[in-house]
Amino acid sequence: MKSILFLSLLSALAHAGSQNLFNGKDLSGWEGNPDLWSVKDGAITGTTTLEKPAASNTFLIWKGGDVSDFKLTLKYKMTPGDDKKFVNSGIQYRSKVVDAANWVVAGYQGDFEYGSTYSGILYEEKGRGILAQRGQKVKMTQGGDPSKPNLEVTGETGKSDEIQAAINKDDWNEYSIVAKGKTVRHYINGKLTIEVEDDTDEAAKKGVLALQLHAGPPMQVQFKDIVLVTK
Repeated sequence: MKSILFLSLLSALAHAGSQNLFNGKDLSGWEGNPDLWSVKDGAITGTTTLEKPAASNTFLIWKGGDVSDFKLTLKYKMTPGDDKKFVNSGIQYRSKVVDAANWVVAGYQGDFEYGSTYSGILYEEKGRGILAQRGQKVKMTQGGDPSKPNLEVTGETGKSDEIQAAINKDDWNEYSIVAKGKTVRHYINGKLTIEVEDDTDEAAKKGVLALQLHAGPPMQVQFKDIVLVTK
């Protein structure tokens, strides 16, 4: 029954309002550190170097307003520095701006990396941390400490290593996020990576969209074909 309801949701979203959030030419409609964000080869590009590092995690924020129930689809690609060290990035949604001057955002994140562990997980930036590992279906309920919800693994979306095997480490990948009510789902290249029902007082019902440029070793992260579908 749940599968039928979810397919109905996707069908409804497909016939709802659709917006392309990136024009392929410039950062119109987005706001972030101009020293770190640009458009390169038709893609939004975040770049850190030894000379221009990110002092802390910083974000390119979509200025189109808060989003509640939606489907967001985009393509991403990561390129680490010459040392090929682990680098990380993510897609913020139903989030809030906590430091506008420095483009800092907190909230749900569809995580991804140049690595083999975190791509596809649900992470809450500046919040409750990892809420679902890749391959998990999770139900979250209120804990005694709001920062530590009860996380009940109720099933699998798939095998983590099989999901990882379908990710193109050095090329473009498609990331989709579907949020409906209390439930959020992530997909990479069509594979469901997590499904989470957040039944806590801290559950975000709406918020901003943003793209993350992570502090750490030199890296480049790129985004393109960013499409938002809402009711």
